[in-house]
This record gives sequence, structure tokens and C-alpha cells, in this order.
Amino acid sequence: MTPLSPPAKAGIGLKPEHYPPMLKSREAGSGVRTNWVEVHPQNYFCAGGPPHYWLTAVAEALPVSFHSTALSLGSAEGPDAVELDHVAALAARYHPALISDHLSWSNAAGEKFPDLLPVPYTGAALDLLARNIDIVQTRLKRALLIENPSRYLAYAQDAFDEVDFLHCLAARTGCGLLLDINNVDVSATNLGFDAEDYLAAINADLVGEIHLAGHATEFYADGSVLKIDDHGSPVSERCWALYTDFIARSGPKPTLIERDTNLPAFDALIAEARRADQIMEQCDARILQPA
Repeated sequence: MTPLSPPAKAGIGLKPEHYPPMLKSREAGSGVRTNWVEVHPQNYFCAGGPPHYWLTAVAEALPVSFHSTALSLGSAEGPDAVELDHVAALAARYHPALISDHLSWSNAAGEKFPDLLPVPYTGAALDLLARNIDIVQTRLKRALLIENPSRYLAYAQDAFDEVDFLHCLAARTGCGLLLDINNVDVSATNLGFDAEDYLAAINADLVGEIHLAGHATEFYADGSVLKIDDHGSPVSERCWALYTDFIARSGPKPTLIERDTNLPAFDALIAEARRADQIMEQCDARILQPA
């Protein structure tokens, strides 16, 4: 199977509920279709059965990206060896266009934690992550994309801001960035930094993919606000505005509509993907317009 590269257009995070309408829409040539899809490889670690039946059909029709959630790149013990074995085998089977994981850890002392836990932005953490990413990239024989996290607290001993840390990590390892703009909005609100400044500082040449997602918001009696990255809501208008500003500077990028909970109908996801495509088309036209 020859991998198909994702175009600089919008795709969707594919869930089993959407397999039939997606493939049916492509066969019928209807307008309800997507340019590419992303899956969590951990959902396909089984040897066969319906998951692989569907993923094979999808991969024959569309570019597929793997968005891993459990390599635990920030763990002191190194990346999860079992997870890496499974991802490597799955990549050899399907040849995904992109493989990504998170700037986080989820394993320690033989225990697995059901969350993507934050890393401190220190020199020691940079060394550790660079070592672990090199292990994974060597095994997979390709560069990873590393996603910026949603954060709710910052470490007191941080020596880098997040953008500088990501840039240093890319320079050390050759990895690219998966820029999750919803995560930037969530972290900016919770930690009190400026999302526009963050995105203006990102080296757009390092960004191989963008994620757009929704979040939950909690309001408290003291006037404070907490944003929670739940991927259970439509993309917020704030996120759309940040995305438009970034694309106006960077040009089109493969952009994923990410939805993991409270799944909508397939055509609702496609409508959000079409909005992202329209933003990219409009911004690209302005970038290409002669001065």
C-alpha cells in the first residue's frame, strides 16, 4: 500500500460511527465527503476483525494520519515499548501519511495513567524528550509530529516558555509540530498568557498539521474561568478566529476537525471541515495576490 499524503485541506477524526456514511458519500460522489482522515492507532491494535476491515477500506480511498495517545514521550523510563511495537506494526501495515503524539507522559514505575500529563519546561526535560523522540523516530523510520498540550497549571521551575521549548525540541530531534489551536486557547485562558502572541511566535514552517476542537468552560463565583479540553463541542468562534489569523500568515496546512466525545452526525463534522477549507482558500488567495 502506497501512503497518500494529506493535502493542505481539512480532514476529520474518523470514528466507527462514521465509517458507513463516509464511504457511502464517496461512492455516491456526493458533496458530503472529506479530504483525509485521522485515527487513533490504539483503536486498531487488534489483529483483525471489523476495525481492520473498515480501516483498510478507508486507507484505500483516503490519506490516513495516525494520532497516537500513549507513547508517553515524557516518561523517564522511555517511551512505552509495547505501544511502540504496536504502532510500528500498524504503520508497516497501513503506511500512514503522518504519525503524531503528545508533549506529555502517561507511564511511570510500571503504572499507566489515563491522561496526558504535562512535562516541565526545563533543560532536563528537554534532554529526556529529545532522547525518547529519537528512539521512536528511529524505530518508525520517520519524523514525528509533536502536539502542544492543554495545560491547567504551570510548573514553578519552568525555564522555557512553551513555544521556545517546542522549537528547541524540533531543532534537537528533527520532529515537526502538530499545532492544536484549541489547546493554545485553553492553556492561554487557564494560565493567563496571550494566545495571539503564542501563535505569532510559532515557526509555521515546523507545523505539519493543525487540530481544531471544542472545549468545555466552567465559570466560578470569583469571576475566574476554566477551560477544559474535552473535544466534545463544536469548534469555538475564538478558535476559528485564532486559526484564521494563523493561516493568513502560514498559508494552508492539513487541518483536522477533532471530536472524540458527544459525536455529532457525519455531515456536521463535514460542515466544520468545509469552513476550515473556506478559510484556507480565502487566506491563500490573499497571500498569492500580487502587491
